[in-house]
Amino acid sequence: MKNIIENKWFLLIIIAVTWGSSFILIKKSLFVFSPFQIGAYRVAISGILLAYIGFPALKKMTKKTLFWVVLTGFFGNFIPMYLFPIAQTRVSSSLAGILDSLVPVFVLILGFFLFGIKSKWLQVLGALIGFVGAGILMYFSETTSEESKLGYALLVVLATACYAVAALIIKEKLQNVPSIQLSGAVFTVWMVPSLLILIFSGFFTNFETNAQTWEALGYLSILTILGTAIAIILYYKLIQNTTPVFASTVTYLLPLVAVIWGILDGEKFSLWYVLGGLLILWGIYLIREKKKYIQPLAK
Repeated sequence: MKNIIENKWFLLIIIAVTWGSSFILIKKSLFVFSPFQIGAYRVAISGILLAYIGFPALKKMTKKTLFWVVLTGFFGNFIPMYLFPIAQTRVSSSLAGILDSLVPVFVLILGFFLFGIKSKWLQVLGALIGFVGAGILMYFSETTSEESKLGYALLVVLATACYAVAALIIKEKLQNVPSIQLSGAVFTVWMVPSLLILIFSGFFTNFETNAQTWEALGYLSILTILGTAIAIILYYKLIQNTTPVFASTVTYLLPLVAVIWGILDGEKFSLWYVLGGLLILWGIYLIREKKKYIQPLAK
């Protein structure tokens, strides 16, 4: 069992399926809850669940490590949790999942500018091919409908850039912090502001005990426990075991999962989805982790 958990491809697939399902769960939760309530609930509950790990981990950290942990949580676990549900008030769940595939591209670009990480041309080619596949899926997924607004779609793009920054910080600055301790610490730090947002958003005072509310809360709870708390632990472990570029390629699989859920929810399907999916898988193959492919620039 331990060997399976350590396997990078197993982790990649599990995270992709879990996170790929997050977009449809956000969509279902939005029928009752506001974007800020969804984001705050995810971070706050995850913090509560992981606090017994987070508090001891925080006490052992140096001020420098704590700084990077707070920054990682801000970019990887706090801001994106609000950006996605805000965007999905106007953008379909399928499109949100498709745009999330931009993370590896941002890892390559920001890795160079922020940390001086140089990537081989094969990785860049893989990222571009995967992005083309995502672009095909996006173009043929009813993005021209009135419900798809460019400004809201750009919020998803901003969220992917935030994820890339967090992935790079973890690999470059927090490599020696065990993934479960890192996850616990991150959510514990951002639990308090999220609880405050949840309280002031009227989550508790305006909660209505009817079937629709409980159903939406069920979707939100699944999203929080599986798609946030557990998936983040596995994702951090994947980053530490491989590289930010390889770990971020999990988002190349997300469009496939998101589109499947979209189809089950009545969204359009065409053969272009097959072509886009194959290109994404090819991109993953080319961008696969090889430590010799990523070298720090001389300083």
